[in-house]
Amino acid sequence: MMEPILLVQGGAGRYRKSLEKRRETIERELRKALERGMEALLRGNALDAVVEAVTYMEECGEFNAGKGAVVNAAGEVELDAGVMWGPTLDVGAVGGLKGYWNAVRLARIVMEETDHVLLTSEGAAKLAEKYGLEKHPGVHPRIEAAREYVWREFVEGRYRWSKNVELVKSLGYSTVGAVALDREGNLAAASSTGGIWFKLPGRLGDTPIPGAGFYADRSAASSATGQGEYIARYLLTARVSWKVGAGLSLREAVREVVEEMTKMFGDDTAGVIAVDNKGNYEYAANTQVFIRGLHKGDKVRTALLSSEGL
Repeated sequence: MMEPILLVQGGAGRYRKSLEKRRETIERELRKALERGMEALLRGNALDAVVEAVTYMEECGEFNAGKGAVVNAAGEVELDAGVMWGPTLDVGAVGGLKGYWNAVRLARIVMEETDHVLLTSEGAAKLAEKYGLEKHPGVHPRIEAAREYVWREFVEGRYRWSKNVELVKSLGYSTVGAVALDREGNLAAASSTGGIWFKLPGRLGDTPIPGAGFYADRSAASSATGQGEYIARYLLTARVSWKVGAGLSLREAVREVVEEMTKMFGDDTAGVIAVDNKGNYEYAANTQVFIRGLHKGDKVRTALLSSEGL
């Protein structure tokens, strides 16, 4: 029997002074997500845990996912999410979901109730309706309060737009995710996001793509955050599992993928949390901010900066 482990992440990016003002709130919500996820882990399995933890992060409104998601260039909320069950490589994902907030639970429905891996836009929304998921309440007040400020800085040239990437680097990114190991040694991973501020409608980043924003097999499970276009090109989370499967330790694998991302695409591009089938957990990022939390045994810890340990 293995000791259950749950890690969550709430995004990575450049440091902004506003983070310290929200530190207490973010840490509180991370702990609640960990508590909810661990309760599900102890009564069920790793898949239950990651879905429950990410669902809480979507629901609380403090992260860029679910009810707290940012808006696209048309002022709409579009959500992406994915889940993966390591023992069988079963996977489900949704992209460009409008009208419903619980994207990660819908991704699990895609995995368990359909023959597909990924559903997008209207097809995803119709499935959410069929299974009675709760409607999205609309743009969160926190996002409404920030939208004018962010847009003003963008149009005034303080933030540049170059193929949609410079905006991501400047404004940060806040994908949420979770990875877990259960008593039976099973691994699972999940990720969810609202994408990037003022993204083009229909844009999909790494989050709903297996092997990019999330991945789980029998070796390891990982969830990534950062510049989605780069993470998707590199297949960051799949590489973690491949490296562990090839004989590297989880620590070596996680550090290598982030180092390789940095060499290829520069700093401020990626963060990843991971757990393996031996009960090890790791995390790494090339950003100043990397919001994350750990629940293992009696240990419940949170961190907001990459320099802070768990």
